[in-house]
Amino acid sequence: MPSLKDVKMKIAGVKKTAQITKAMNMVSSARLRGAQMKMEAFRPYAGKFNEALHSISSNMKSGAFALMQEREVKTVEILIVTSDRGLCGSFNANIIKMAEKLMNKYEAAGKKVTLVCVGKKSNRYFRKTGKVREKFVDIMGNFQMFNARAIAQDVAANFIAGGSDEVHLIYGSFISVARQLPKTMPFLPVKSVEAEDAGKTETKQAGDYIYEPSPEEIMDVLLPLYTNVMVYNAMLEVGASEHAARMTAMDNATKACKDIISNLTMVYNKARQSAITGELMDIVGGAEALKG
Repeated sequence: MPSLKDVKMKIAGVKKTAQITKAMNMVSSARLRGAQMKMEAFRPYAGKFNEALHSISSNMKSGAFALMQEREVKTVEILIVTSDRGLCGSFNANIIKMAEKLMNKYEAAGKKVTLVCVGKKSNRYFRKTGKVREKFVDIMGNFQMFNARAIAQDVAANFIAGGSDEVHLIYGSFISVARQLPKTMPFLPVKSVEAEDAGKTETKQAGDYIYEPSPEEIMDVLLPLYTNVMVYNAMLEVGASEHAARMTAMDNATKACKDIISNLTMVYNKARQSAITGELMDIVGGAEALKG
C-alpha cells in the first residue's frame, strides 16, 4: 500500500490538473460563442453564392473555364483543414482518418495523390508520407478571408497548371456543440448544374434570366471567388468545431479528475486507517509487555 505522503501528493496533483482542464473548458466556451456566430452568419452567404454560381453555369459546358475543365484523372489533390492545436478529443483524428481513407482509395486505383494541409495537426501527421505539396500552419487561431484566398489561389493555380486533375476538400463540419463530423466534398473542377444532375430522373424547373454583363463575364469573376468562399467556409466550420470539441473534451477530463480524486481519497483513508491500526497495535502490545 502506498504511503500517506505519496497519495496526498497525487491528490494535490490531480486537483491542479482539474483546475487547468476547467479553465480550458471555460476559455473554449467563450471562444466558441464568437466562432459559432461568425460561422452561422457566413453559412447563408456561402449557400446563396453556391446557388447563384450553379444557376449561371446551368447552360455552360463543363470545359468553358479553366476551373471547370474536366480531364482524365491521373493526379488527385486533397485539401485537408484541421486545427493548429490539440486537446480537442478525436476531432482532428477523424478528419485525418477520412483523408487517409480517401488517399488510400485513389492510390489503390493507380492515381497519384498530393496533399495540401491547413493546420498543424494534418501537416504533422502527413508530412512523413512525403505527399504534402503545400502547408498552411499557424493561421487557424486567427484567420481572415485573405488566408482562405491564399490557400484557394494556390490550389487553383496548381489545378490550372495541370499539377492536379481533381481536388477534394475535407474538413470538420459543425453539427452541434456535442457533435462534429468530418466532411468531404468535390472542390475542383467546378461542375455545372447539368453535370451534377446527370443521371437523375427528376430535374428542377427554373426560369430564364437575362444577365448583364454576359454570363461568361460573370462566371470569370465568380469562379475564383467561389473557391475563396468554399475554403473560408470550411475554415469557419473547423474553427467552431475545434472549440466545441475542446470544450467537451475538457469537461470530460474534469469529470475524470474528480473520479480519480474520489478513488485516491478512499486509498488515502484506507492507508491512514491502516497506519492508525498499526500504531494502536504497537501501543497495546507494549502495554501487554509491561504487564508481563
